[in-house]
Amino acid sequence: MGPILHDLPTGTLGFVSEDPTPVSDSPFRSEPSDRDTAPQFVLPLVVRIERADPPARTDALETAARAVLTILSDERSAGDGPWAQAVRDWQDARIRKVVRRARGAEWRRAEALPGITVTGKSAEVRVFPPVPLDGWPKDLARLQVSGTDLDDPEPPVEPDPAAPVLWLNPDLGMSAGKAMAQAGHAAQLAWWELPDEERAAWHDAGFPLAVRPADPARWPGLTGSGLPLVRDAGFTEIAPGSCTVVADHPALRRQPYAPGGPAATRSE
Repeated sequence: MGPILHDLPTGTLGFVSEDPTPVSDSPFRSEPSDRDTAPQFVLPLVVRIERADPPARTDALETAARAVLTILSDERSAGDGPWAQAVRDWQDARIRKVVRRARGAEWRRAEALPGITVTGKSAEVRVFPPVPLDGWPKDLARLQVSGTDLDDPEPPVEPDPAAPVLWLNPDLGMSAGKAMAQAGHAAQLAWWELPDEERAAWHDAGFPLAVRPADPARWPGLTGSGLPLVRDAGFTEIAPGSCTVVADHPALRRQPYAPGGPAATRSE
């Protein structure tokens, strides 16, 4: 099985691993490591939810996932870029994300801070460079985490079989905010596992992806496929050990994925 992601008791999410390979700098290690004693950072995401015109739920999930990929691939996050040190500090510790909501003047204040706004069909999500866990900018710290319940006015269309799909556990109910964070984690796991040329192709295409509930009959096979998997520790909303999202990127179906073997081929 490939890397797995677990919820943390702080209400944020962090990457750990069940891979026994002793790689000292792996962000997926589950045993205590220097990552736990390093200063902790969080990646803030803010979704715009206006009272009169909230976004569709699926679009918000997909836009949040693309926002994570956008900041990971931004030149300001690499090399000597202005966000690079914060991104390195964030990835040197446990990887955490928090989704908050904003509207009206709150959204305008959030947009004035350094970050990237990613727009979907109806959703707007702004992602910011990582900040210390206890050092949020005041205009973000005052925003609410709760109240991100969203609906789909119409059923989402079938996903493109040639595009990446983040498959949600069909038996779990998650608030939109929690599902957005977990979709972002799944997208990040897939990004980390892709070869450079596949990353470049995904970036150049604008990060096409879909977020959909999996067919209940396919879910067990997806979780055992070796594809990137998000698993929740049960501190909020759902039972501990619940598998929540599988990142099914076409390149990971045909490329070796985990140290224990190749990624599973998608079965129809």
